[in-house]
Amino acid sequence: MTQTTNRFFDEIGRMMNDAAGAAQGVKREFDTVMRNQAEKFLRDMDLVKREEFEAVKDMARLAREENEALKARIAALEAKLGG
Repeated sequence: MTQTTNRFFDEIGRMMNDAAGAAQGVKREFDTVMRNQAEKFLRDMDLVKREEFEAVKDMARLAREENEALKARIAALEAKLGG
């Protein structure tokens, strides 16, 4: 009886280990599919990369500063011509 019980528990333990291994495999597959879908979704959204955004932001800042400097020069020249 003891040997039969041990064999029964050994089989149950083996089945549980197999089930846990299968569950881990399913989880890995699910994670891979979800990651691929998320990457595809982000690619399809045509988002701008951070580096590109920062470069354009710096260009806009420089253009605004240059525009303000030119406005000041024009105002000074108009005042000189008008005065």
